[in-house]
Amino acid sequence: MDSTFSKDFSDKKILEKYSSAFTLSDMEIFIFPDLFYPLILADIMSPVLWSWREDPWFFEIEKKGFTYKANRIKQYIIQNYVFNLDLSTWGLTSKSTEIGRFSDFYDMEMLKQSNALFGYEGDKYYFDIDIRKHFGLDKYDSDIIPYWKTETIEAMGAFRFKENFKTGAGECVSLSALYAAAMFVVGRIPLEKIFLIATPLHSQNFIIEKDGLITNNRRIVTKNMWYNGTSLSEKARRAMENEKVTIVSHISGYIHTIYKEATIDKHAYNFFSEKLREFLKTELTSLIFINFLRFKSKYKTLFQYRCDCSGTVRYISLEKMFEYEHSSKFNVSTETRSSLVKEIEGDDLHLSPIQWKIMLNDVEAILDKQSGKSLKEIENEFIKKTGTEYEDIIQEMFKDLNDFVHIDPRIPETDKNFTATDRLDITIENSRKEIIDLITGNRENSETAQLALYVYRQMDVIDWKPFIKAAVERNPVSFTELNERTNYELYSILKELPVESIYDGNRLALPDEVWNFRRGDGVEKAFLLAGFILHNDKNATVTISVENKEVLLSCANHQFHFISNKNLKKSVTIKGRDYKIV
Repeated sequence: MDSTFSKDFSDKKILEKYSSAFTLSDMEIFIFPDLFYPLILADIMSPVLWSWREDPWFFEIEKKGFTYKANRIKQYIIQNYVFNLDLSTWGLTSKSTEIGRFSDFYDMEMLKQSNALFGYEGDKYYFDIDIRKHFGLDKYDSDIIPYWKTETIEAMGAFRFKENFKTGAGECVSLSALYAAAMFVVGRIPLEKIFLIATPLHSQNFIIEKDGLITNNRRIVTKNMWYNGTSLSEKARRAMENEKVTIVSHISGYIHTIYKEATIDKHAYNFFSEKLREFLKTELTSLIFINFLRFKSKYKTLFQYRCDCSGTVRYISLEKMFEYEHSSKFNVSTETRSSLVKEIEGDDLHLSPIQWKIMLNDVEAILDKQSGKSLKEIENEFIKKTGTEYEDIIQEMFKDLNDFVHIDPRIPETDKNFTATDRLDITIENSRKEIIDLITGNRENSETAQLALYVYRQMDVIDWKPFIKAAVERNPVSFTELNERTNYELYSILKELPVESIYDGNRLALPDEVWNFRRGDGVEKAFLLAGFILHNDKNATVTISVENKEVLLSCANHQFHFISNKNLKKSVTIKGRDYKIV
């Protein structure tokens, strides 16, 4: 290890934070929000992401406009990564175990009030979806929770080695980190314009360019798309509509709904808040009203449309028009409505107005004249035009319409103690090497830089103790799936796996990454076997000696040899939770 870079790992909180930089579970990021941005930096440092620049798909992308860049990156991610959120990939843990890890320095009652898996029921939404059943946890004891670990770009790409996967994969935090990093490296969007938003169940990015853009898992949503009423926009809106934002992370720092300290630049956060609120609010127009009816389908049955068909007035129910949208390149919006009407079969057109349905033409005439008026004033005009028999349903509709055109995001309040941190001056002009040199060079005065090197797994410049802790304590999948094996049976299995790390250079995969993707360097295989031995025998003492290509694991009178392609020299002795590193 570089002797100039060390931390006081006798402090339990510091050790937990730095070991969490390797496993990066959703809950660890919630507890330690300063881990969020180092994940983006780790992806930015990755040679995998920089290789995208050489892909023909992105030929001369730097010369294109923002919308082209965003769509090109979106399509590449859609083609190469699927969304994956199962219980088997990274295994399970328990509430009691995690409380034991964090209770000395975190208020567990606050965790329960903010984290869905710990009983957070602050929104009706969680009652409606039955949170444990939603995630497949209903078949387990209520103490069991998922060990969802956020994947680096290397781990995301390695899913192609898993059975039933043809491409890479990742959960929502992994995908939001990948999007942020890709928008910077490939799209040349400055990091200052990219904000990460975490809610109890989701992670998205808000990019301040033009009217704004939100990334949602593998897709992107512009302001126009946010209000188009499609199933995609409906899914994208769920987090903002139903959840409070727990963390906003940025190159300047973070703000957390629970903590009183905030490290994000206050001016940057205020700018983000202003732009996000602008994105989440729009005026009610005829187009927005049609999109709303597409979004809230129960109201479309109220309306009919009067049209001119070859010089004859005809009438058609609005729900029938929406049905025709599914098989047509045209839609109900005024720009293409006449073309859609031409495709409607004669049997679906009526010669006389349809009884008890409101004329859409009259409603749109009201909307076209109501620029600048409040929703309540427009609502009164609706009731005046349609009659009091529709008053109750119109009032209900306008309540939902208000929620559609205006979401007030529940983001962290600014009543925080904003503390400035050393900001990393990373620009779109920097090369990958310059960025790595900048992060490495600032590791002593920037904790963000320090944590980025741990997330990146740069083992030749970091202390190994947090990695060892993460490797032997928090990799349950390999223990569970190999439970009936002996040490020598596992050794034989590991020897048959390719000597191939998913990480380049002197970076190391964790045991569950080795097991999930069925490959690993000799150092990585040795840590998997070490964790297995210690998991089965709490009193065992394991020594791992790494001498470039030679890796030797010793336990009692047994020795296990592995081959390494890394360039590392280290001697590690592990007994219980005591680690001696030379």
